[in-house]
Amino acid sequence: MMKNIKHNLDIGSAEFSANGDLGISQIVLQLRELRLTSLESRKRRDKPPKLPSRKVLQGVVDGLAAALFPNRLGLPDLKDEGIDYFVGHTLDVVLRELLAQVKLELDFAADTRSQLEQKQSSNDTIKTPVETVREFVKQLPAVRVLLDTDIKAAYEGDPAARSIDEVLVCYPGILATIHYRLAHVLHGLGLPLIARMISEIAHSATGIDIHPGAVIDESFFIDHGTGVVIGETAIIGKHVRIYQAVTLGAKRFPTDEEGNLIKGNARHPIVEDDVVIYAGATVLGRITIGRGSAIGGNVWLTHSVPEGSNITQAQMLAAPLDARPHHTNVGNENKSTQEISQHH
Repeated sequence: MMKNIKHNLDIGSAEFSANGDLGISQIVLQLRELRLTSLESRKRRDKPPKLPSRKVLQGVVDGLAAALFPNRLGLPDLKDEGIDYFVGHTLDVVLRELLAQVKLELDFAADTRSQLEQKQSSNDTIKTPVETVREFVKQLPAVRVLLDTDIKAAYEGDPAARSIDEVLVCYPGILATIHYRLAHVLHGLGLPLIARMISEIAHSATGIDIHPGAVIDESFFIDHGTGVVIGETAIIGKHVRIYQAVTLGAKRFPTDEEGNLIKGNARHPIVEDDVVIYAGATVLGRITIGRGSAIGGNVWLTHSVPEGSNITQAQMLAAPLDARPHHTNVGNENKSTQEISQHH
């Protein structure tokens, strides 16, 4: 087989020589000119920006997850007496790598900060990379506490789950939530680029897109997960369960006088405690889903609903677009005809 490969390579080299130059040198020059023109348009011709590495951040997150859950996500032959050493060594390695990435983002932000960001951060005290990473490390125990509640919620909320351990190592919703919990802390420490990159790593792996700016309380469970989208300014309460293909998105994107999108305004839903949102539901705008509500599959919802509501697709289709929201309070006489079944 190796002889055949070498023979084919020799034939390819001979054909390349016989047919002459493929024009690579010319393409290199054209790409160089385009690259320099792009840098010039952004006033960076003499200082191309260096960005954090997605590949490095993947390793950082894997290491942090192993430090948080060493018995399940750490080394396979880890013994009890070596756990603390493993956790300490792992943190030492990955936090040094994270520090290098933090330096890159802070340098990049200092060079590229927009006028809006300058106004927002003009009164902020700028932390050094070391101070920022130190603040991040302090919050790791709190992240572990939150993740424990998420894992427990997944186990208790899914009859197919056989154990807590299965949930941790198998469920894509938990993988995405681990990335989100870590990214959210980094986002709050003024590292939106690194945070977004970590969230997008999980998005690529699971199909679950959680913006690191979203605020999500304890005992959060995404079942199945593929196609879930949670926007930047969404606020989610305790004990919320979401199924696949759910969108918590923006209804519209307001612009300023010059037609530019207004950044940072609250435009995503508020989901209160003990809410269930079933597969395919789309919830848009700065609306509130009241505590204990159930939003049925494939519902398109753009208005607030009070606590204890059961919203079904049939209700939404039957009501005029400009009608007042129709809801059924949990516990009333009509609940039995509108109860939403749970599927696994």
